[in-house]
Amino acid sequence: MSGTLNKVMLIGHLGDEVKMHYFEGGGCIGRFPLATNETYTNRQTNERVTNTEWHNIVVRNKGAEICEKYLSKGDKVYIEGRLKTRKWQDDNGNERYSTEIQCSDFTFLSTKNESEQNAQASAGSKSAIANKAESTPSDSIGGDNDDLPF
Repeated sequence: MSGTLNKVMLIGHLGDEVKMHYFEGGGCIGRFPLATNETYTNRQTNERVTNTEWHNIVVRNKGAEICEKYLSKGDKVYIEGRLKTRKWQDDNGNERYSTEIQCSDFTFLSTKNESEQNAQASAGSKSAIANKAESTPSDSIGGDNDDLPF
């Protein structure tokens, strides 16, 4: 097979707001950092370790405008695109490199507010179940219900 593939798929949270840059011809570029996390348990210490990887996302034209309008810091998003490495010179004349994800497709998964609400609802339902379990005595299971067919 002689073909090659440059494809990236990420699910993560925005680390900052979308920064827009507009050009004279009417085009635009949106840039934002995306955080992905890896969590594992260290076998020697038995403690959970979380590593965060940061990705520079670049979105063009209409996609950039949509991202700017609907995405904000903390939102969860699916990004699909390709890797692109840029070479540039800093103020001191040193060659610098940056690797970016050129986004070709994206899907909004949740907003920061939705994530917080789901976490609170999940915690609330767990505590409601725990409270119900504590308030229900275990000996009332076969209690005074005469309606049972057995």
